[in-house]
Amino acid sequence: MICCRPSRRDLLRWSAVVAGAGLLPALDPPSARAAGAARPVNLELVTLTETSAVLTWYTGVPGTDDGLGRMRPAPADAEVLFGTHPSRLTRTAHGPSGTPYHYVELTGLEPGRTYYYKARSNGLAAAATGLAGGQAAGAPQGDVFAFTTPQPPPGRHLFSIALCNDLHLGETVAGLIGQLPWIKGISQVPGHPPYPEIMARALIADARARGAEHLLAAGDVSSEAAPADLRNAKGILDTFGTYTRDYLVTRGNHDRAHEGAAYSTCTVGRYQGNDCFQDAFFPSGPSHFARELRGLRVIGLDTYDKPGDGGDSGGLSAEQRSWFEAELKKDPDRPTLVFGHHPLFTENDPLSVTGAHSLDAGQSLGILGAYARTPGVFLHHAGHTHRNQRSVFPLAPRVVQQEVGAVKEYPGGFTLLRVHSGGYALNFYKTRSPEARAWSERSRQELSGLWPQLSLGNRVSDRNSVVARDLSGLG
Repeated sequence: MICCRPSRRDLLRWSAVVAGAGLLPALDPPSARAAGAARPVNLELVTLTETSAVLTWYTGVPGTDDGLGRMRPAPADAEVLFGTHPSRLTRTAHGPSGTPYHYVELTGLEPGRTYYYKARSNGLAAAATGLAGGQAAGAPQGDVFAFTTPQPPPGRHLFSIALCNDLHLGETVAGLIGQLPWIKGISQVPGHPPYPEIMARALIADARARGAEHLLAAGDVSSEAAPADLRNAKGILDTFGTYTRDYLVTRGNHDRAHEGAAYSTCTVGRYQGNDCFQDAFFPSGPSHFARELRGLRVIGLDTYDKPGDGGDSGGLSAEQRSWFEAELKKDPDRPTLVFGHHPLFTENDPLSVTGAHSLDAGQSLGILGAYARTPGVFLHHAGHTHRNQRSVFPLAPRVVQQEVGAVKEYPGGFTLLRVHSGGYALNFYKTRSPEARAWSERSRQELSGLWPQLSLGNRVSDRNSVVARDLSGLG
């Protein structure tokens, strides 16, 4: 539960609800069992690489309501017909049958080719959400969609890093809005494991399966920085590898120092309360850092290095700003990735004027100016907004700011950074364990189902992109 005043993200959700989204009940009725009645909906093109694509959709019983505004789930088969001409879909791919939560990966695609596809369950074409790629012109039916695979990054593949954020270990209700009691959230189905744990464990499994050698978690690893939740978060992350060598963590606003008896055993916070996050992840040093991963300089920022209740804009202390600028000046041409919880600025955000979704605007301008003087910086990874959004700002046109969707709720996943000697690719993947797919589809009903339009990324390039860049000096 969010303990402080409504944040900018809270107000965004509230405004959508007031506009007509309605209220969200918290419980999920039992699944329907009549597979023959299943209707496929919510088709989305999630991931698009040079040789593969990932499609997801849902099957439910028409005319039913599970209490969240969607059809009751109904298991079915999953099939995708695809090809290079809209009327000749000659290839077939399948996903697991017997589930309402469908995940199909198309492989063996050619770079730079346009493909056409139709997804179906029980022989019925899946209805798209508007995030399924372009509708194919001239197709015999209106249920054929198209995408064009990109060219791969130049050069040979060097290594891959999983970028993630917003795990919120300890959270029990998704979609709560500050202290507005008439807005209800979404809880896990009774008897099922806590959803943050399901999603965090699925993150680790999929990041490793996709070839990630390192993992960067950009803040809000906990719901409210309770010691038990931080221990749980670290225990799950430790299954990926060794902390500070294989994975790195930064602080989010939910990980700030807190007041109260539950936190009394932790180190006294610099600004307020007791800082359990510091004890869990940075017991002997500052909560900002620079590390080397395969020759790549990785800089982690604590974007809530300030007093506050978590509902305001982020900020760096004067000491951290000075350290950061000095670190960049040490080797301005060295390939560098920066990550922290709050974005520098947010685009396509109706409430960006409030500033609560990003860093302090003056500090962000200063950072972009420093990036302009540091040619080696190529990527700034941020979370906090719980969405996929790719931005490039005029003050530092060589740097991509990549916001990544939350781990803990729809779309539920991570972005894989694939580093090549001549550039890099960013691809978002939903986690795919059965429990993760079920919770992702359940939690998409935040804002009565409007949340996907704000979080998955309205452009394919917001979640999948390729950049040419000389990175040949990396290991």
